[in-house]
Amino acid sequence: MKVEMTWRVEGGKRLASTVWRAGDGHRMISSAMLGGGIGPARWVLNAQVPGAYSRMDPVVHLEELAGSHGLDGPGVGMLTAASVSRTKRADDEGVSVSATVGLRVPTWAAAPAGTVDPELAPMLLDGATPPRPPLRASGESPSPWTPGTVNIVVAVPVPLNDGALVNAVVTATEAKTQALLEAGYPCTGTASDVICVAATTGGGAEEPFAGPRSTWGARIARAVHAAVHAGALDYAAFLEARR
Repeated sequence: MKVEMTWRVEGGKRLASTVWRAGDGHRMISSAMLGGGIGPARWVLNAQVPGAYSRMDPVVHLEELAGSHGLDGPGVGMLTAASVSRTKRADDEGVSVSATVGLRVPTWAAAPAGTVDPELAPMLLDGATPPRPPLRASGESPSPWTPGTVNIVVAVPVPLNDGALVNAVVTATEAKTQALLEAGYPCTGTASDVICVAATTGGGAEEPFAGPRSTWGARIARAVHAAVHAGALDYAAFLEARR
């Protein structure tokens, strides 16, 4: 997975994006706003936006950004307010992973009904600083306001059937959570995490499994764990440097 880092100026800020020009011969499963679901895709775009992002047409925005990069045909587009320039990469026996890790509001997936998550609140639209619950298991919290989201892109060099694609998403999500916990973040992720798993469409029969004990699932798990763990530790260091 050859990922390009690009830059643009938007809202007076210099923002990074990663672009993977996968080309033909890939099927992807994604939870992204643009290109979500299962189907053929030729590219993946992970674009940083300002922390005070207020556009109400994110899909249109992603289509504009894709066009500015010369990306055509079906693809997957993701947005994040986390620092895309700090994206981490990991590889494991043919599996490649790219992860952008921002943990402004670490979140448990299962929360009591009616719980308000600051991650879903308008971000700085009124000029106020949103609430900042503790980020680390130690109870430390950052002094500056920083945005977050964990966006993960996984590339697998073998065909996966639909069931295995779904299984790969589960495996990657489990590995992400394991990495965050081991890095000291008491959470399963954030409320706005996005994932994309891409598999090739040629080279033999489709793999039926991608669970963590299957051949390719184990590789996915290790690569995702490595990238997210590195990203979480880097995020902690980033916050510490800004104190």
